[in-house]
Amino acid sequence: MSRDQITAARAAAFKRYVPVLDWGARYDNGQLTSDLVAAVIVTIMLIPQSLAYALLAGLPAEMGLYASILPLVAYAIFGTSRALAVGPVAVVSLMTAAAVGNLDLAGPSEYAAAAITLAFISGVILLVMGVFRLGFLANFLSHPVIAGFITASGLLIATSQLKHILGIDAHGHSLVSLLGSLLGHLNQTNLITLVIGAGSVAFLFWVRKGLKPLLLSLGLGPRMADILAKAGPVGAVAVTTLLSWGFDLHSMGVAIVGEVPQGVPPLTLPSFDADLWTSLFGSALLISVIGFVESISVAQTLAAKKRQRIVPDQELVGLGASNVAAALSGGYPVTGGFARSVVNFDAGAETPAAGAFTAIGILAAAMFLTPLLFFLPKATLAATIIVAVLSLVDFHILKATWRYHRADFTAVLATILLTLGFGVEIGVSAGVVLSIVLYLYKTSRPHIAEVGLVPGTQHFRNINRHKVLTHPELVTLRLDENLYFANARYIEDYLLERISCGGLKHVVLMCSAVNEIDLSALETLEELDRQLMDAGITLSLSEVKGPVMDRLMRTTFVEHLSGDVYLTQFAAMQALGPVDGALPTCEGQGDAA
Repeated sequence: MSRDQITAARAAAFKRYVPVLDWGARYDNGQLTSDLVAAVIVTIMLIPQSLAYALLAGLPAEMGLYASILPLVAYAIFGTSRALAVGPVAVVSLMTAAAVGNLDLAGPSEYAAAAITLAFISGVILLVMGVFRLGFLANFLSHPVIAGFITASGLLIATSQLKHILGIDAHGHSLVSLLGSLLGHLNQTNLITLVIGAGSVAFLFWVRKGLKPLLLSLGLGPRMADILAKAGPVGAVAVTTLLSWGFDLHSMGVAIVGEVPQGVPPLTLPSFDADLWTSLFGSALLISVIGFVESISVAQTLAAKKRQRIVPDQELVGLGASNVAAALSGGYPVTGGFARSVVNFDAGAETPAAGAFTAIGILAAAMFLTPLLFFLPKATLAATIIVAVLSLVDFHILKATWRYHRADFTAVLATILLTLGFGVEIGVSAGVVLSIVLYLYKTSRPHIAEVGLVPGTQHFRNINRHKVLTHPELVTLRLDENLYFANARYIEDYLLERISCGGLKHVVLMCSAVNEIDLSALETLEELDRQLMDAGITLSLSEVKGPVMDRLMRTTFVEHLSGDVYLTQFAAMQALGPVDGALPTCEGQGDAA
């Protein structure tokens, strides 16, 4: 390879890890205009959301703004999605509150430092996963379990914000404890706070559905109507802040945000205390996996609409860099948000630069607008959270899994109940365990079909579903699962029971669906072959895939096999049957395989 070729290969590899060098080289004025418009709309939406999610995480409001500046720039450099909008999200904010709340911390400053450290640990985990291409680990969380967890989290988040709507003090990390605390303090409800909170909730729900059609009916253009509709939360913030200031509602018991530091995000460093890292590592790992699953799902969905490509392992790098950036600028854990990413996409974002422009807008807000937030009622921010998270609640997944697969239904229901009953960390941990247990259970009892020849063809189908030809001295079993330690004994027991009726001379295992045979399964096959030989029966294999055969050839299994390995099942039946001696069996009962 020449020096120029080596240089070109290195440049291509570098661009793969820093995607901005690729799309940035082709950036034009048309994309700039589209990205700027999208950034304006997302900035309007993100300012109140950032403040609200920081409140949800139990952190100072400004940390929500800080988590929406440098992380967006980092993702624009390292991410691959053209529309994903990174920042604080509801579920990760709740998980941050649970993780840091479990620590015995002295005060708000230590709480904030722990949240910063949590973001840094999460960022390091994501970067390591990205560098070593470990994105597949997120597959251990099944979609039904994720849906159940997010539904339960949405309910928990909405319930946790009712204390701000009512103007009372309530605590708890589970639905039971939250409801108990709310009921115990219900008599302390502040009526003015309730009016502000309930009014904001009603207004924000109306804005989502009714404002844009109203503006269009008044003759406003679609783009401007869309921008104003997205600015609904900002309108609620502005009006309630003015009311709070004008009528001095704070003196009447209405909780307000108070002083929000003005200026650029501070340069911060995480704590490197070993005990703190040990306490936070498990939570950081869960936040990393949940955040990645949520982010990649949104990114791939939006990319598919424009036939764009997402690189999951590079997404890990992008999210990891975003979380490290959050930790270095006074923020807390971030990920790609569903609502703001959809808004970014619909607003016409063409490249990740839209996120960087959004960061500039948030930075301007942090530098010039924060003094205006002093009188902002916390009830308004709570209303913003409630309206945002209730869209996450979807009990349809219970109905869908009940109708399709009862095991998945059990996993979803257990995840929801455990999350509601014991908090998000136990809920998501249980979800991971349940996903793995369900996989092991399903694959430990694989579908095994006895097959026969479809007359006039060379195809083999289940004897219980089709009218097929079989031979009295030959039984063929199609294994519809990989062979590994968890199902080796089940397959052995099934086969030995099948041959117990007598009269057989040959057994063929049809391996067309087998992609892997591990050492435990290989030892089981060797033992089966010996037992069948003692009974005067040969064991053969058919339709073994190349990679599986390559591995078998590294052993003495094929050499000592009592039967043979056939390229096709039809060839096996010709040699052992033969076909012209086959007899019809079983009326068809269906049209499946």
